[in-house]
Amino acid sequence: MAGATVPYLLLLPVVLVMGAILGYPIYNLVRLSTQRYGLFELLQHHGIPVGLHNYGSVLHDAVFWHTLLRTVVFTIVNVGLTMGIGTLIALLMVRVSAWVRILLAAGLVLVWSMPPVVAVQVWNWMTNSQNGVLNYILTELRLGDYFQHNWYETPFSQLGMVTTLVVWGALPFVAITVYAALSQVPRDLIEAAETDGATAWRVFKDVTVPVIRPALLILTSLSILWDFGIFTQAYLLIGPGHIVPENYLMGVYLFQEGYVRTDFGRGAAISILMLVIVALMSAVYVRRMLKLGDEA
Repeated sequence: MAGATVPYLLLLPVVLVMGAILGYPIYNLVRLSTQRYGLFELLQHHGIPVGLHNYGSVLHDAVFWHTLLRTVVFTIVNVGLTMGIGTLIALLMVRVSAWVRILLAAGLVLVWSMPPVVAVQVWNWMTNSQNGVLNYILTELRLGDYFQHNWYETPFSQLGMVTTLVVWGALPFVAITVYAALSQVPRDLIEAAETDGATAWRVFKDVTVPVIRPALLILTSLSILWDFGIFTQAYLLIGPGHIVPENYLMGVYLFQEGYVRTDFGRGAAISILMLVIVALMSAVYVRRMLKLGDEA
């Protein structure tokens, strides 16, 4: 019995620290979400209790549900592309020579180290309709007439460009982590499978994936958390003057409702709902990870 409590005792300091760091802000956020707290209340430093009115207002808002659906689809696409391309890059790093691997890793680290605001500015320059390098290269390669082509003409194309930027920025972390996980795959198992006539796909599916599955699950969970709450890339790349409900993501919707409209109580309610939604989405992967540990 005493031995069974040791792991929990070891985790207790971490739980206490996390509780101290996150507990008070979350408590304040919940308290704020039950108040009418606008600009006037902000000046008075005192909100007016309204119970669950803010939650009801958000849940009865059609924009919220459209934004939630759009964000879920956006998250699925981003996570899928990030995990798929990142894994392919990691597999490439295993097969290339040491010098190519070093150059590739250096390029990934440079991308990883670029702050999102700087990345947005670079992306804006590359995709500018007047003198963007992307339009010039595509036109010179005779892939079409992209002279003064506007990549941000529709809400769909705007979110498509945000997806490209988000996936580009997330690839280094996924690729380097998966590459590290691939180093744990026993080489003799791969050679045995190849000797038995297994194709490259069967080797990857039946030998490699079971070994790196824990890393893939963790990366997927983190990607869901990050991509669901995207704000900086979407808001700055689309541009404050072009933000409309048709291109809202949950992070942008929260900012518009809470800060632009100075309805901080409603914004707090949206934050709590986002926290609950992300927790539910992540619970599936946590359960799979725990089940995987029990099977091991």
